[in-house]
Amino acid sequence: MSAAGKQGLLDKAAQFVYPPAQIVYTSPLQRCVQTAALLYPERMTISLDALNECDFGAFTGKSFAQLKELPVYQKWVEGGFEAAPPDGESGMELLSRVLAGIQEIFSRMMAERLTDVAVVTHGGVIMSLLAACGFPKREMRQWITDFGGGFTILLTPQMWMRDRAFEIYAEIPWHGVDQKFTDDFDILDGTFYGEDRP
Repeated sequence: MSAAGKQGLLDKAAQFVYPPAQIVYTSPLQRCVQTAALLYPERMTISLDALNECDFGAFTGKSFAQLKELPVYQKWVEGGFEAAPPDGESGMELLSRVLAGIQEIFSRMMAERLTDVAVVTHGGVIMSLLAACGFPKREMRQWITDFGGGFTILLTPQMWMRDRAFEIYAEIPWHGVDQKFTDDFDILDGTFYGEDRP
């Protein structure tokens, strides 16, 4: 992460509010690990290969300008979710990998009775997962988020086991939320509790 990127993230964290987390999962790529350390410095961080960005194969590290005229690139772009770049993974393969990772995270949450977990990953991973499993239903491109941004989801055992689905209910970081609210706010089994939590 560049010095400017780090400062931008610190400024965002100072100005807005990120949701609480008992554990933070990250992609193994350095920028995600660094982002997690900046946003959640006091939390245990677990790197999960399933959260890695899409494998673009032969297209990795190349710009749009370098690729746009290549027939193999055009074929990939027009090929939809099933198409893969040479030596890379398709959108379907990416989603399958990410779903396995979310299942691993959710299984640990249930086993350890965790209520708040953060995931720091890549834009393509976020868009694929939310488009496939999130409610409300939207196209992938409608789930684009800025650097340091994302969404909170409510994942219940019933919805996940029955439909492999979850509810998307807020964009993060939270804007216009005071610290008292976040200190008193907790989510347990989809119910909102303050200081008088049972």
